[in-house]
Amino acid sequence: MSEKCDNNCSSCSENCDQRTDKTDFSEKLHPLSKVKKVIGIVSGKGGVGKSLVTSLLAVTMNQMGYHSAILDADITGPSIPKAFGVTHATSKDGIGMSPAKSKTGISIMSINLLLPHDTDPVVWRGPIIASAVKQFWTDVIWEDVDYMFVDMPPGTGDVPLTVFQSLPIDGIIVVTSPQELVSMIVGKAVKMARMMNIPILGVIENMSYFECPDNGKKYQVFGESHIDEIAQAENIEILAKLPIDPDISRACDNGLIEEYDHQAFARAGQMIRAMDQ
Repeated sequence: MSEKCDNNCSSCSENCDQRTDKTDFSEKLHPLSKVKKVIGIVSGKGGVGKSLVTSLLAVTMNQMGYHSAILDADITGPSIPKAFGVTHATSKDGIGMSPAKSKTGISIMSINLLLPHDTDPVVWRGPIIASAVKQFWTDVIWEDVDYMFVDMPPGTGDVPLTVFQSLPIDGIIVVTSPQELVSMIVGKAVKMARMMNIPILGVIENMSYFECPDNGKKYQVFGESHIDEIAQAENIEILAKLPIDPDISRACDNGLIEEYDHQAFARAGQMIRAMDQ
């Protein structure tokens, strides 16, 4: 319970022991689905690379021998299908909807797989977007998924709240970049997760540095990183520092993210796998 609690539970999203209106917002999986672990990929702001990190984490776990899946909850800015080169629509029958499959077998569900054209905008209000995210969980048949990664939109609004309340999130990974306002970005995401009693697996810094191919030196293009101090202050672990790499952009643009070298995510993969131990 917050020190500033006014005992008005109806206006508070914190899931503390003193709540008097503990409504169950959880949504049930499709009867034919089986998902072991669900991990949310979050950030306090946009443009830090959540979709990229989500993709690389899914590929990393897939390469480790697990069946991974991606639920693209960024309804108004979906980019997962493009990174994987998935363009075909998902199939739907009277039983449920089937997710698309990447080249290496990663299950993917995104609003862009349901639109006539991938450039068509989704002009929906918050409640409709939140409802679509829930349907990706309840109506899609997720078969024998070991790790599902939920690519969430930035901020702490409708969709992140819906995901935290409706899906059985086992943990989150915070994505950030090395700018001065990073402490605020990480702080918002961390505090929301703790309000919702959701474990924080760690933080990944994207665009951390650029390694010059001519001299091998690392340059901090976006300024000096403060992620080490922030991680220590928030008591969270740094899982990876991802460099600025033109090969990543080319892989995403060409739908070849599964072919990118994912060694930077080895620590993150170990942390995720440790969830089962």
